[in-house]
Formats: sequence, structure tokens, C-alpha cells
Amino acid sequence: MTAPTDLYRPSLALLTDLYQLTMAYGYWKLGLAEREAVFHLTFRKNPFLGGYAIAAGLEAASDYLSNLSISEADCAFLASLTGNDGGPLFAPDFLDYLGKLHWQLDVDGIPEGTAVFPHEPLLRVKGPLLQAQLVETPLLTMVNFATLIATKSSRVCAAADGDPVLEFGLRRAQGIDGGLTASRAAYVGGCAATSNVLAGRLFDIPVKGTHAHSWVMCFDREEEAFSSYAEALPNNCVFLVDTYDTVQGVRNAVAEGLRLRERGFEMMGIRLDSGDLADLAKKARVILDEGGFPNASIVASNDLDEHRITALKAEGAPISVWGVGTRLATARDQPALGGVYKLAAIRDEDGVWEDRIKLSETPVKISNPGMQQVLRAVHPDGTFAGDVISDVRDERPPGPEGTTWEPLLIPVLREGRLVADLPDVHTSRLRTAAQVSSLPEGVSAMTNPAPYPVQLAGPLFRRKEALIAAARARTREHGGTS
Repeated sequence: MTAPTDLYRPSLALLTDLYQLTMAYGYWKLGLAEREAVFHLTFRKNPFLGGYAIAAGLEAASDYLSNLSISEADCAFLASLTGNDGGPLFAPDFLDYLGKLHWQLDVDGIPEGTAVFPHEPLLRVKGPLLQAQLVETPLLTMVNFATLIATKSSRVCAAADGDPVLEFGLRRAQGIDGGLTASRAAYVGGCAATSNVLAGRLFDIPVKGTHAHSWVMCFDREEEAFSSYAEALPNNCVFLVDTYDTVQGVRNAVAEGLRLRERGFEMMGIRLDSGDLADLAKKARVILDEGGFPNASIVASNDLDEHRITALKAEGAPISVWGVGTRLATARDQPALGGVYKLAAIRDEDGVWEDRIKLSETPVKISNPGMQQVLRAVHPDGTFAGDVISDVRDERPPGPEGTTWEPLLIPVLREGRLVADLPDVHTSRLRTAAQVSSLPEGVSAMTNPAPYPVQLAGPLFRRKEALIAAARARTREHGGTS
């Protein structure tokens, strides 16, 4: 993988929200900067009304963290910021401290391609409070979107039921990095290839594509357009047939396919990009078969997603390859995961760990305390029985009978240095497929999925309840509300 620092200039150290830096400044001024703390990155609800999510973004996040440094130019920019009184926002001594930071974070993460669920930490970050706070925003932006798109891709590929899915979303993606992140995450989620050539070079993803309507429109006749393309690229012919009359376009493609065959090449297929895809695919299949091309693929595109693919399959559409663009690369029906990054424990002045919790009148927003690990109970046949969120300081809880525990969070960085041999993108893609196939029945259903069992280990649950009770008692004592 190409590091983010190779993709962008200048330094990415300021890829953060200002309040991370103002809090860091406050920690520094109060002598809390080096106090050890633990944060977790989680999400609260499964995206797309589904039953699971697919973890992604760990490789980019670990690369970012292992190469992180605050440059002189970064400090110079921060020195230019002013407060409400017009004076400098940050003291020169603080900026000098930032420029000399030795990053000491310990990071544990769930491998990409793993099925994950609400409230499970995708990352656990432990280290000096100031440092762990500063990386909140970049970690969220790298993990949230990648996890969202990997999940969407998994759902689309499940709907395709073994047919290849090609990711075509770059032109509609949210900018350059949105497109690159989406292409990689879509591949992790199960897509077979991308149209994004830069993603192919950077991430070793297969790239696919032929021609657009503009190619056909450059010529006086569709037949001439097809023959000219076949002359130029005889080994890459999937003809887009709906520029004018789709059925006639398929006939023209067959005629050109026969000429290609005489030259020793084979037409790969045709692409449909508009109209009644089910009806047109059925008509195209008849023309292709009768024309001597029973193995030619019918590729469909045009605002596809898992729901439309499911509907087209239910109609018996003989489509064999699915080009999915806008609705995948932008996750159009839910364009944000809603991941959060919360403080869960901090050492006091005596070196004793104290759990921390965020309360809310909305139960789903109440955070979990402690130093968390996710334990997955796995049956002997490899299927999952459920997950337990435990505290690494506690004894491992007993698992369901006949199962073994698989700890999901693995060491990624220690003292700021990369210690994990992270799997490549192809291995992560295979992991996604294996994970989804191991879910209990009904969890991966496209609509109204069965809930996957996730619970807190007993000791952690009891500490959380005690923290909630204590916090609410303090609130009542001071006359407030919870």
C-alpha cells in the first residue's frame, strides 16, 4: 500500500478538528498531557438497517499512526491561529512540545474483513492522554468511511449471489480520497474489481472497464463504433449497447463479435446501462445465444444496489456481472457510519486505573468503560455463537459450551511502532466472505435481519452499572438531571 504521506502534501498531522488541539493544549497546561489513558473507537448502530458491519480502514490508520509527526510547517500554522482576543491561541512552548513529540501509542485493532457489531471497539488506543486525544479525528475519518463502504459492498455482493460485482463509483465519489477509500473498501467487502485505475495501482486491486456512450457517439453509426473499438482493443470487448436502440445494439454487438472470432478473439459480452434491465437482459440473452455467444456476459449498471439487484434476480434477469457505482461508493442510502471515539479509562496521580463512562438520556449513547477486548465464541464447525465485550484486566469469561474464544482485537502498534503483519487486501477480501458465511442464520438477511448476540462480560457489566449509578447520584446531589 502507498502511505498517506506519499499520496498527499503537506504533512497529515493537522488532519484533525481544532478542538483536539485545544483539548491537547489544556491537558498540557494542566500537567495532564502524559497521564495514561484508554480510548475506544466504536459505532452505535449497524448501517443500512442490516445485521452486521465489516471492519475496514485499519491498514490506512496504522500506516498513518506509525508515520505520524508534527512538522515545523504544522507548528508555524498553529502559531498563526488566534483566540477571541486576537492573541495567539497556543503558547510557543506548547508548539515546541508538539514538534518534539515522541509518539508512544499502543493500538489494538480488529482485522479488516471481520464482521463486527454495535458497541464493539474496532480500535483500542492506549497511551499518553494528549497523544490519544489528538488522533481521534483522523482515526474516525479513516475507519468510519472504509467500514461503511466495505459493509455496503458485502451486502451488494451477497445480493449478487456469486456473480462478479465491479465497483464503478469514482466519478460520483466524494472527492479523490473518497473515491480511493471507497474502491479499496469495496474490494475488501467482496467486489471483484474496480474501474478506478489509481486504486488498482496503489492497492493492487484488479481494474476493469471498456468504453462509454461517448465512444459510440463519436461515430456516425453504432456498427462503426463497435468495429473501431474491436480494431483498437480486440481483447477487451464488452460493448455498451444502449446508446440508441438497445435491442439493435445487441444485434450489432453480435455481428461484430462474429468478426472478432474470425480474427481469433472473443467478444466478452455486452453492457446495459438504462431502461428495463430485466426485460432487456432477457431479450439480449436470446439474441446472444442464437447468435452463437452463449458464454458472453451481460453486464448491468445504472444506479444499482443490493435491493435493486435482489429485485432483478427475482425477475429472472439473466445478468451475470453487476457494475455498481454511485450507490456503493457514496453509500447513498446512509452516507455515514456514525462511529465514535470515547475515553474509557485513565490513570490517576497514583498510577491507579479509573474507569470512565459517558452518560446520555439516549441509552444507545451510553459508552462502555474499561480496557476492552472482543471475544467471539466459535463453534467447532466455524460458525459464530456470539460475542462478549470484556475487560483485559479481568479473567476471561467462560464461553458457551462447545465453543472456543477468538479474541478479535490484535496488537497493531506498540510505543508508536508497527508490530502487526497486517494481511493484504486480497486476504481481507477472503476474510469478509468467510466471516459473513459464519454468521448465525438470519443475521446476514438483507431486510429484518436476526440480531447477533453481543453482551458485556459480567464484571464489566457490573462496573458499568456502578459507574452509571454513581454518576447519576452525583448529578442529583448537585441538583441537575441525567
